[in-house]
Amino acid sequence: MTTAENTTVTDTTELLVGIFRETLGIADLDRDSDFYEAGGDSLTAFQVTARLEESLGVEVPVSLVFAYPSPADLAAVVDSDFARA
Repeated sequence: MTTAENTTVTDTTELLVGIFRETLGIADLDRDSDFYEAGGDSLTAFQVTARLEESLGVEVPVSLVFAYPSPADLAAVVDSDFARA
């Protein structure tokens, strides 16, 4: 991973940490927090993807939240599959 790619993933991770915190209502979630363990469900998964889509301008399938439940893992997939210009 290049420095530019790493920076993009880091930015997306921080974005997702903020979205997870606000959506789940838990201020101390971090990049490795698990969506399920933090109380996430299908409704909050849709809220996460809606906020992410609004921020990035790309459609993100809700299934990715379930498959990659931490902000760090989800960010890596989003940046890989939905590369931002």
